[in-house]
Amino acid sequence: MAPKKPRILNDTRDMAWSLIPLVVAMLVIAGVASQCSFSPGGPTAGPVPTFDLDAGLKYDAKELGFPIRHPEVPEGWQSNSGSRSIISGNAGGDSSTVGFVTAGGRYVRFTQSDAGEDELVRFVAGESRRVTGAQQIGTRDWTVYGGEGVEALWVSDFGDVRILVGGSGTDEEFTELATAVGVAEPLEP
Repeated sequence: MAPKKPRILNDTRDMAWSLIPLVVAMLVIAGVASQCSFSPGGPTAGPVPTFDLDAGLKYDAKELGFPIRHPEVPEGWQSNSGSRSIISGNAGGDSSTVGFVTAGGRYVRFTQSDAGEDELVRFVAGESRRVTGAQQIGTRDWTVYGGEGVEALWVSDFGDVRILVGGSGTDEEFTELATAVGVAEPLEP
């Protein structure tokens, strides 16, 4: 048996040779578990998750105490998320949110709520926003909330419900969704 080297003779080369088998073993385990991949061109977009828009909005129409609208979105838009939340505050209430990935690959959502406009905007934005403009879409007036470096939020009061449109979409995509929501009839509970 070879004599043990004195500790002073161990160097970084010895440490590297002892780590190589550990790194190889780690890569083999990760490869077998399919938990890593090699992509020399950078990350690629995966498949868009799907959300059953019809079932989600029908359920919300039964459970929530305000009219739920089901907009007919443009061809190529895919619903990818949905949620319900409670908005706190003096004029708080329930909310139903549905998100879409547009044909251009941007995210646009609409939130329906019986909460007051200020509480709804604060809830979605995470902070207060100031009014930066207005839009007239069909017969509906939409108040635009925005600011420097934040996404715009469009809100319209339908009387029995407030509708908010937001996300990373363009003004044209916001207009398409606002138009669809504006002509959508409330679902039966």
